[in-house]
Amino acid sequence: MAPRTVEKGVVVFDLDGTLLDDLSLISAVAAEVMEKAFGTPAEEARVHYLATTGMPFEAQLAQLYPDAPLALRRSTAATFHQRKVTEAYARAHPFPEVPKLLKSLHREQWTLAVATGSEAEMAELLLEREGLRYWFEEVLGSGDGTKREHLAEYRRRYPGVPMFLVGDSRFDMEAAGSVPGIVPVARASRFPGWTLTPGDLAKWGAAWADYSLTDLPTELARLMAARRPKRSRPATSRARRARK
Repeated sequence: MAPRTVEKGVVVFDLDGTLLDDLSLISAVAAEVMEKAFGTPAEEARVHYLATTGMPFEAQLAQLYPDAPLALRRSTAATFHQRKVTEAYARAHPFPEVPKLLKSLHREQWTLAVATGSEAEMAELLLEREGLRYWFEEVLGSGDGTKREHLAEYRRRYPGVPMFLVGDSRFDMEAAGSVPGIVPVARASRFPGWTLTPGDLAKWGAAWADYSLTDLPTELARLMAARRPKRSRPATSRARRARK
């Protein structure tokens, strides 16, 4: 596919925990599934899930339970994905500021996309249900590769344009940092038993982070301005006189 053009730049959004306020729901499902499969107490399993969120669930299980049989990890992942859809996504909704935010970014001529570890088809249905699909050029999911591969594809598709990833995890920040020219920004989180502060996310590479994305358009403009080469100032009259 030949490189395309954009008006202003590209903003790629993570889905779970970034656009959708669903991490509490998903982590509860993950905890129950992991407790049943591996015997980890539910609250401990929930924290382990949240600490590795951003990865595909299969990769999380491989990291958390490397000695568990592969067949068990695969069957556990299949159960999780099924319950995530029927129990978590059925009750999930966008963060309150998201509809207005997407409309604002679209009005400012940003090209918007979604990169998620979930199946693209399910993400499409969720976004359609919540009235958000219209704003996105494309939704990339697990069948299209990892988030790093999604970002690499967008960088190849739109070479040289300003590009940002909006995520909510260490994995998201590191994925953006692994692809040249992509600036990570983040939604911080705080709910019972789990907090990621703006400082945590900055430590992992976020150029900006907050608990709400309300100010994202303003911050993108600030980060864009910081990218532009500074013009050299003309010599002052005193400096000109000194050269005479």
